[in-house]
Amino acid sequence: MTNLNTKILDHIVHLTPPGSVEETSKQFRELGFTVIPGGTHTDGLTANALVVLADGVYLELISFTHPVSYYPPGSSGRQARESHAWASKSPGWIDFAFLGNGLLTGPNRVSDIINDRAKKEGSGVEYNSEIPGGRERPDGKVLKWVITSPGSGVRETLPFFCGDVTPREWRVPSNPTSNIEHPSTAQGISYLLVLTSPGTFSSLTRQLTTVIGTPALSSRNTEAIWQLEAVHKTKGPKFILRISETEREVNFVQEVGTGIFEVAFSTEGKEGNVTTPYGRIAWIPA
Repeated sequence: MTNLNTKILDHIVHLTPPGSVEETSKQFRELGFTVIPGGTHTDGLTANALVVLADGVYLELISFTHPVSYYPPGSSGRQARESHAWASKSPGWIDFAFLGNGLLTGPNRVSDIINDRAKKEGSGVEYNSEIPGGRERPDGKVLKWVITSPGSGVRETLPFFCGDVTPREWRVPSNPTSNIEHPSTAQGISYLLVLTSPGTFSSLTRQLTTVIGTPALSSRNTEAIWQLEAVHKTKGPKFILRISETEREVNFVQEVGTGIFEVAFSTEGKEGNVTTPYGRIAWIPA
């Protein structure tokens, strides 16, 4: 079994209400991002647009194509829509993916590697077997990838993995260079802040260490920080897991559960905080 790098941040998922990809794209442009069309996923249930950053990480601005009520009761479409992993998620930063290796079978799948680590470390992590995924771009190009997801109960608290079968550049188009040039001067991800409750902090810290494959840079009773990588940056973003502290943070965990509270972007001097209609952004001068 190979020693796979499982700490490369691939993308962060931002969900908005059904049919709102165009509206969300406009909102992100107003925040200072260059937004490019994505397409419709193979199952037809979701569509997206992309914000590609110079470090290789991208934001997936996603929405369901239709509300649940669009599908006739008892239909296969209704069942698929209701059982989707993000069907019950509130809008905002809902999930994040690390880069996989694209293997659907064989002994070196991401799930095998992480589950083997988990058994040795006793962290209780378990990832499901890989499934194929894909979408069609507006230009007709068909993209294929492999998804590896954590077991039930920990989706969105642990990363899923996305490994390309077709070239990653098709999925994450950084060319022309205008795709990665943003009026906000955002260059990449500075950190990803996930909030959790006191009761889940210790176990989640152990599980994240198993998945990431390296110990936390720093760890104390209320916060743990890991150094991640990006596709184009070995010393990439930091992943911060913290117990909620302020009233706003406590309310977030009570309403959402463990989840992404804030995404920070490294910039060329821009600083401060803003919000999407559903999520929190920080600007951090590089």
